Amino acid sequence: MKLVAGNSNPPLAEAVAAYLNMPLTKASIRRFSDEEVFVEIHENVRGEDVFVIQSTSAPANDNLMELLITIDALRRASARRITAVIPYFGYARQDRKPGPRTPISAKLVANLITTAGAHRVLTIDLHAGQIQGFFDIPTDNLFGAPVMSADITQRFGKENLMVVSPDVGGVVRARALAKRLNNAPLAIVDKRRERPGESEVMNIIGDVTDRFCILVDDIVDSAGTLCNAAAALKAKGAKEVVAYVSHGVLSGGAVARVGSSQLAELVITDSIMATEAVRVSQRIRRLTIAPLIAEAVHRIAEETSVSSLFD
Repeated sequence: MKLVAGNSNPPLAEAVAAYLNMPLTKASIRRFSDEEVFVEIHENVRGEDVFVIQSTSAPANDNLMELLITIDALRRASARRITAVIPYFGYARQDRKPGPRTPISAKLVANLITTAGAHRVLTIDLHAGQIQGFFDIPTDNLFGAPVMSADITQRFGKENLMVVSPDVGGVVRARALAKRLNNAPLAIVDKRRERPGESEVMNIIGDVTDRFCILVDDIVDSAGTLCNAAAALKAKGAKEVVAYVSHGVLSGGAVARVGSSQLAELVITDSIMATEAVRVSQRIRRLTIAPLIAEAVHRIAEETSVSSLFD
């Protein structure tokens, strides 16, 4: 087995390698003067089971090209099997046609990864579960809920918990987390989005009075939805509001928005490498998913069950 790391999230790749007690494969991923990506693998990978760890986070296009070219280099080096380990799958929000003459970019990216030579994909908390069907190769979609529920139980287990979905589309995810928290009650934020990147909270479905609310979502980008939801929950009598999100995209002024919001804390995973603003923020805390990814990698290499990690 070999582990190859791209440039998108070296700390996570190193943590996965440390958990597996094995070194990262020596490789060079660099740019020519015109920004073309060049990849060179410095170790023999012929006949090896290779795992490429690379999130397609910002800069999304650069990181995606790194992933594709690395896979191609490994395929041409006669690797036996190549698994694309993509902790954060970019373009996942473009999973359908929201209007006429628009692309389904998630399907296009899935085709690119398959065509490049990947034999299987390992990812975490896809924006929409049906994206697994966009791939014509085996795809394992891990869930961050076990990591989150363990942290919630440790830190807030004695509180009067209520899990809250920030929109109707996230109810399944919120219900799954609530089930792990001893079947905690569930509330839903009903919102209307006037334009992309902006949201207006309309109503809270459920009684949140004196409840310790856990907002749960898969991606936080501008943080407008979470901040508006937190304000609405506090206005309805919530005792405290904490958000748990799998992927901290946190673009633009999102970190500042979180810092001035009603959120007591925003907890994200390290699927995306943290910016300096995220690292120094007093309101944002990170959980590592390295053990989860490492265990899945080990089980894939050993041809044992991955689904038991969901239990």
